[in-house]
Amino acid sequence: MTHSTQPASGAGNDKGRSRTKGTHRRAFLGGMAGTALAAVAAGGTAIALLTNATQNKARAAGTTLTIPDLLEGTTSGGTTTYTLEAKAGTSEVLSGVTSTTAGYNQPFLGPTMKWTSGDTVLLNITNSLTEDTTVHFHGAHVPPSMDGGPQNAFASGKTWSPTFTVKDEAKTLWYHPHALGTTAEQATHGLAGMIIVEDDSAASAALPSTYGTDDIPIILQCLATDSAGEIKYNLTGYLANGLDFPLLCNGTNVDATTLSFTATKKRTRFRLLNASPSDIITVQRGDGGTLTQIATDQGYLTEATEVKSIRLVAGARAEFVMELSDAVTLEAVVTTGWVRGGSGTYEFLTVTPDASDTPADLPALNTITRYDTTGFTARTITLGQSGTTMTVNGSAGTSMSSMAMISTTLGAEEIWTVKNSTQLEHSFHLHDVPFQLISINGADPTGVQLGWYDTFEVVGGGTIKIAMKFTDFTDDTYMYMLHCHLLQHEDEGMMAALMVTES
Repeated sequence: MTHSTQPASGAGNDKGRSRTKGTHRRAFLGGMAGTALAAVAAGGTAIALLTNATQNKARAAGTTLTIPDLLEGTTSGGTTTYTLEAKAGTSEVLSGVTSTTAGYNQPFLGPTMKWTSGDTVLLNITNSLTEDTTVHFHGAHVPPSMDGGPQNAFASGKTWSPTFTVKDEAKTLWYHPHALGTTAEQATHGLAGMIIVEDDSAASAALPSTYGTDDIPIILQCLATDSAGEIKYNLTGYLANGLDFPLLCNGTNVDATTLSFTATKKRTRFRLLNASPSDIITVQRGDGGTLTQIATDQGYLTEATEVKSIRLVAGARAEFVMELSDAVTLEAVVTTGWVRGGSGTYEFLTVTPDASDTPADLPALNTITRYDTTGFTARTITLGQSGTTMTVNGSAGTSMSSMAMISTTLGAEEIWTVKNSTQLEHSFHLHDVPFQLISINGADPTGVQLGWYDTFEVVGGGTIKIAMKFTDFTDDTYMYMLHCHLLQHEDEGMMAALMVTES
């Protein structure tokens, strides 16, 4: 892999632009991101990326892409049971150096789960760590008592067994810890895995769906580590001298290696997850071509949409397909999201076609009825800070009792103005229900921004307006969360509680 040391700049198609080979460097290059609205233009995932990316076509292919194991469930009495164990391990996060890590059922990261819409699932999750943990099903529409938030924390040696009916349509979700004050530490050490939700829609039937063959998970992480391999997760760690910020793809360091994948079907589907604690990752083609995006966080777009790049803040997901005649290298442009972090362009995966089939044209994918927010209840959610303490609506959510509380009722229709009163980058995530973007820094959403989301970027000084409807679940004890998905900001207090009760 060739790593350009200059962050991306400019916009649009880069055909005809000269490409110069960058010097490989993993060390910190940039400062704080999100200091101006212009940093993200309209703030959407379809922004054409500015690129000085480099290619070295003479370079031999690197390591074959690792596909996470598919976790097999056991079905009995109409319930499918999955077994997970959160445990410590070791792995090479920095190439050639052994790091202490953690994973689900393995030393680093976790297996992929497949859920089917309408099915009932039971998860038996054992905590073999030395501290409390939770497992949050990020993006899933589940009861608050099964959501895996801070109230669901369980101790070392204990097993938590949430069960629920899968109400989500086809989409890409993920799972990770969500206990108070330890989310960044546990997730950066490797506690993360992908969830694929399948359904019986015509769109799903028309799209690639054979896991590991033409339906490929891509988990990208930019982490912080010292030369001894110790993974950093908090402010003190990130401000240490001599850090590296390696980029991992499905757990493999791609700082100096471009992974390879042979596409044995003409059309291949890729599911992207930015599992980084804080950095922004933008995926693009090295040849300047387009990606055919088919889904955002919360499911299918109305139709397949050609985009130049896909920008993902921490915690966000997207899906795209490619139909190739020649090999294409995918690039990840990493932008610092926190006080320090990764920076540069990485050629992380070369996809080589070896297929003779002829796929049918893609159909319309989804019907998305845009909200008329005229009668919606309005709220303002302010993301703030006081020194190194982060706040939501003026309160630091470092304990359940200190969090700001948002109370709503079943069936409520709401429009929120999420205001970033800081000059820091934030990744706003809402549990429970998906939302539509109504405006992004004063501009109307366009293109893929008209899809469904649960996580979206709020740049320094920026504002987004989002609309949602609260359906299905109520509880007078357990709460959902709304927070910044820069995990350090979450641990530093940028989290509030959301309680949904009966009307």
